[in-house]
Amino acid sequence: MLFDRSEILETLRMLEIENLDVRTVTLGINLLDCRSGDFSSTIEKVAEKIRHLSLPFHEIVEETFIKYGIPVVNRRIAISPVSFLLDGRERKEEVVALARRLDDLARELQVDFIGGFSALVPKGCTPGDLLLIDSLPLVLSQTQRICGSVNLASSRSGINVDAILKMGETIKETSLLTAQEGGIGCAKLVIFANAPEDNPFMAGAFHGPGEADAALNVGVSGPGVIKEAIRRKPEADLGEIAEVVKRTAFKITRVGELIGKEIAQKLGVPFGIVDLSLAPTPRVGDSVAEILEEMGLEKCGAWGSTLALALLTDACKKGGAMASSSVGGLSGAFIPVSEDAGMTESVKVGALKLEKLEAMTSVCSVGLDMIAIPGEVSKETISAIIGDEMAIGVVNHKTVGVRIIPVLGKKPGDRVVWGGLLGETVVMEVNPFQSKNFISRGGRVPAPITSLKN
Repeated sequence: MLFDRSEILETLRMLEIENLDVRTVTLGINLLDCRSGDFSSTIEKVAEKIRHLSLPFHEIVEETFIKYGIPVVNRRIAISPVSFLLDGRERKEEVVALARRLDDLARELQVDFIGGFSALVPKGCTPGDLLLIDSLPLVLSQTQRICGSVNLASSRSGINVDAILKMGETIKETSLLTAQEGGIGCAKLVIFANAPEDNPFMAGAFHGPGEADAALNVGVSGPGVIKEAIRRKPEADLGEIAEVVKRTAFKITRVGELIGKEIAQKLGVPFGIVDLSLAPTPRVGDSVAEILEEMGLEKCGAWGSTLALALLTDACKKGGAMASSSVGGLSGAFIPVSEDAGMTESVKVGALKLEKLEAMTSVCSVGLDMIAIPGEVSKETISAIIGDEMAIGVVNHKTVGVRIIPVLGKKPGDRVVWGGLLGETVVMEVNPFQSKNFISRGGRVPAPITSLKN
């Protein structure tokens, strides 16, 4: 195939100047065949299967990077939800032992994260689910590379408020156990509605029961590329901007599919999906907030931000769908506050508040993500925040997530630094009026009537 000179130069510019990268390659592994009557045997079988499939993973990714010159930022593994391996008779210590074994294995295999300490509980909890959830504070505080998630709502099943209450407690306990690190354990925990089974991004990745025995999923990100494409069209109206974003997303998706298919072939596993999610980083110029400001907003959070984000998310999905028949995961725009330098700046100057973020989550690809709040906020208020976000996802038939981090000893406006891709942010103010008497009623909120569509 011959390439036009301008196309070659454009791709080089994306890589060298505009921060185009493959944010993650995530190997999904089904572990349901590892269950054994003795849990110590289960741990050994799990470790053996992961090692067998993943041993050449790092080397193959490095070879592909050298071949194409396209950075691959993270190598990750997503496993079957660990609650599926539990019957509830195990002890917390055994679940933690599995987590610590996999944490050591991740270091050995040079894998950045292993996701899948997860439970799927939109209608209720099994004993294994409850054990997994109760173990999460210890798991997340005693490991560095293990991530967890709980899907507790769906548009077909409704919202499990009892599980929301448990997750409010879990977040508070995890924050307490990792208080010396700014509550960082909570950054490795996501609460979902409508969680996809093929999401390659942490902390919410798990290998769903509808997936193949193993699959390679790719997450591509290029906020800087999108921003520069818009910058070069200063006179464009919003319809024209949507077209620019769509065409650019098409090119980015092609890059991800190329890399993903080659790595999958070398690993000997099926290629799953390419997730075109504009996942920002703390680097200047790699920000979703800056894309919205390039469209004309003075600051992300100003009136019009939700409209601009809706345009961006939809155009990304359309561009990805044109580029590949294997688009999946979340695919759209992420707005994690601490991981986006522009978002953090908007919070600092007062342009972006928690309530505006909630509104923006109705049209983005995730939800209330990487938000620091005062450590004194009650578990009931945290549960109510989760409940509000779950309602947005369920009613709108979209995936939403909550990654909220209570930071002990911090008040609104205080700076919090986690480093790396987790970045830094300032603590956001939380509405002081109480929701305890409402959220503590528990139960399950029924699914909206649209759930009856077949």
